Amino acid sequence: MSRRRRHQEHAGHERWLVSYADFITLLFAFFVVLYASSQMDKKKVVQVSAAIKGAFEQLGAFSGNAAYVHADPPLDPSGTAIQPERSGIPGIDVEGMPDVNALKRELQEALGEQIEKHEIEIHSTPEGLVVSLREIGFFNSGEATLLPEGRATLTRIAGVLNEKRFQVRVEGNTDNIPIHTDRFKSNWELSTARATEVVALLVEQHGFNPTLISAAGYSEYRPRASNKTEDGRKQNRRVDLVIVAHVAEKTAAKASPVPHKPEDSGP
Repeated sequence: MSRRRRHQEHAGHERWLVSYADFITLLFAFFVVLYASSQMDKKKVVQVSAAIKGAFEQLGAFSGNAAYVHADPPLDPSGTAIQPERSGIPGIDVEGMPDVNALKRELQEALGEQIEKHEIEIHSTPEGLVVSLREIGFFNSGEATLLPEGRATLTRIAGVLNEKRFQVRVEGNTDNIPIHTDRFKSNWELSTARATEVVALLVEQHGFNPTLISAAGYSEYRPRASNKTEDGRKQNRRVDLVIVAHVAEKTAAKASPVPHKPEDSGP
């Protein structure tokens, strides 16, 4: 009996080594995973920081003066230059943000009278330059047909923008007062119709490349000012021309702004 008891006690005495070895192995694997994750995050942080720095340098934010500065492409952690993003349009590459200050001065010279009347406001954003067309001078209340004086103003804007081949996004905005007419059941429809009216004029009358311009309607949900005051609502009733980037076509053939219908060849 004593020999059997001593043998069983000896066998149970070393069993803890198995659990200990398993624990050490799992702990080692855990720290290996943590180390690998931390190294991956560092690389991502470096890439993101380089991309942000490059974008601000192109806007002239780090140049020390107001002039536009063309920055060399940022480098990734391996030292390879990060190439600019494609525009998503076949045959077209984005060359960079527009020269905001120079473009703003040129538009201010062309639109000085409308700016003094507070019909137009021009301001810079991280995305580019925004030309805000107030409702007054461009549309009657609750309507989406451009007024004659608004068409004349857009002609001057088109003369500045079209020759430089900018990518433009036209955004319609309203105040928060509900609208319900025979044509527009809501501010969504009104804001979209006004943006589309501006796009149609720029493409059909002024030769804008339709692949470089788009329309959007935001109704009352992107206000510039408070809708609690009449002045604030006036600021919110607007169409914004957001000048996003300068683009250049790589292909020799350029898209025709307006598709031409083939003439009848006769019977």
